[in-house]
Amino acid sequence: MSIYIIISLLVIIILLMGLFIYFFQEKFFFQAEKLPADFQFAYEHLKAEEKLIETEPGAFISYLHFYAEGDLKGMVFYLKGNTKSIKGWGKFAIDFTRLGYDVVMCDYRGFGKSTGRRSNASMKNDMQFIYDLLKEEYSENSIIVYGRSLGSGFASMIAAKNHPKMLILTSPIYSLMNTIQRYLPFMPAKPFMRFNLPTHKYLKSVTCPIRIIHGSNDNLIPLKTILNLSKVNPDKTRLYTILGAGHLNIHRFEDYHRIMHEILETPIVEIDHSKTSLHANHRK
Repeated sequence: MSIYIIISLLVIIILLMGLFIYFFQEKFFFQAEKLPADFQFAYEHLKAEEKLIETEPGAFISYLHFYAEGDLKGMVFYLKGNTKSIKGWGKFAIDFTRLGYDVVMCDYRGFGKSTGRRSNASMKNDMQFIYDLLKEEYSENSIIVYGRSLGSGFASMIAAKNHPKMLILTSPIYSLMNTIQRYLPFMPAKPFMRFNLPTHKYLKSVTCPIRIIHGSNDNLIPLKTILNLSKVNPDKTRLYTILGAGHLNIHRFEDYHRIMHEILETPIVEIDHSKTSLHANHRK
C-alpha cells in the first residue's frame, strides 16, 4: 500500500472522527433530564423558592433559591454538573444553607424546565445574566461562586469576569477539549469543538481566592490534571485532596464536609511572610 493511500485513509478517519465529535459532543457533555412544567420541587430540611427568568427572547432559565438557616452570611451561586436536573442536585444546597448561606442553583438550557437553543455563547450569557440578578440583591463581596464538574468551567468564567468573594471548584474540569483528548489523544479535536469551557484560561484572570477540592481516585479527571490546574494561579489557589474519593462520590466523604466547613468558616487573612520560614535556606 502506497504512502499516499495510507495518508488518505488517515485523513478520512480523522475527518469521520471529527464529524462524530462535532455532532455528538452535545449529547456527551450535556446529559439532560427534562421536567414537566407542573413539576413541584420539594426537599427535606430545605426551604426553596422556584423561579423562572427569560434571559433572551424564547429562552427561559429555571432556578431554585434556597434560603439559609439562621443569620445570613452570604450567597452561593452553585453551578452544577452535566447530568440530571436541579431536581436531583438541589439536595446539595444543604451543605451551604446549614452554614448560613443562601444558594441559587439553575438548570442549563434543555435541563429541567429550562428552555432555549443551547450554544456555547448562550449558556455563558445565561450564567452571567443570573449572576447580575444576584448582584442586585447581594453585595458582590458576599457572593461565593461554586462549580462542580462541568459547572466549574462556568463558575471560573463568572469569577474571571466579575469580583465575587471566592471561587470554589469541586472535581473541576481542565477544559472540555482536554476531556475529549484524554479519550482521543491523537485526535486534533479543536477544529471540531462547538462547546468549550477552558477553566485553566479563566483561572488566570480570577482575582479572588480560589479553592479546589478533588478526589485522589477521580478516574474521569485525574489528580495530575488538577495539580496542573492549581498551578495556573498559584498565589490565589489552595488545593484540597480527599483520599479515596472519586468523581461522583466526593460528597460522600466526611473530609469533604470538613473542608467545606473550613473554607466557609475560616476568615481569609493576609500573612506577613517576613515573619515565617518561607525564605529560610535550610542548607545554610
